[in-house]
Amino acid sequence: MSVLLDRDGPVAVITLNRPEKLNAWTAEMRDRLIELLREAGADPQVGAVVLTGAGRAFCAGQDLGETAGIDPDDHAASDAWIDGFDRLYRAVLDLDKPVLAAVNGVAAGSGFQFALLADLRIGHAGTRMGQPEVLSGIPSITGIWAMWSVLGRAKTTEFALTGRLVYGAEAERLGLLTRLVAEHDVLASAVAQAKELAALPSGAVALTKGRLRELERDALADSVTAAKKVHAAAYATGEPQREMARFLKGRAK
Repeated sequence: MSVLLDRDGPVAVITLNRPEKLNAWTAEMRDRLIELLREAGADPQVGAVVLTGAGRAFCAGQDLGETAGIDPDDHAASDAWIDGFDRLYRAVLDLDKPVLAAVNGVAAGSGFQFALLADLRIGHAGTRMGQPEVLSGIPSITGIWAMWSVLGRAKTTEFALTGRLVYGAEAERLGLLTRLVAEHDVLASAVAQAKELAALPSGAVALTKGRLRELERDALADSVTAAKKVHAAAYATGEPQREMARFLKGRAK
């Protein structure tokens, strides 16, 4: 299975399980992830959720092998791709329960955005985080939305335009990570904190998260609308397809 669900007491642990691809995801993986998030949200025995990745990565973002072949004239395909991420991001934001990301390794592109949706993020010194989409010819639109409230304009601009990844210490300093622990303690520390949060009064937690969600809802909707327009323009040039094909060719050597 490419996405796994385990339980540790009141904590649902959802693991991206494609380690040979650094947990780079496909539409099928994201659909399964949405199902598991909704199941966790509806389960009265689950008090908190931990998101993590198998192997040495949290999530390297989109599997470029799936998107490199998008037809420049197929706007419906481009829109459907963005709508898939909208559903995934909302599945996380709609959870009334605390969500923690155990960032066990690289979190890049949409995988980085996914990590930022968590309420708290725990990583280690070797964790790498960033938004390298521009390097593959892909405009970072929802990425700007995900980074803005954490990084502000200056750093969001830097991350979106340079595509650079930062290591754990800088990620913590910037607020991308909530806490640093030893590499072998990342998941255990996230689960332990999730158990603490699951023991809090659930009504107060749900209402607090509801207000946080209200502050982000309109901005997400705006970013999705903008992403459809911008991605359609980008794919119409063929640049993303060329850059992704070049990346995949280089990786195959």
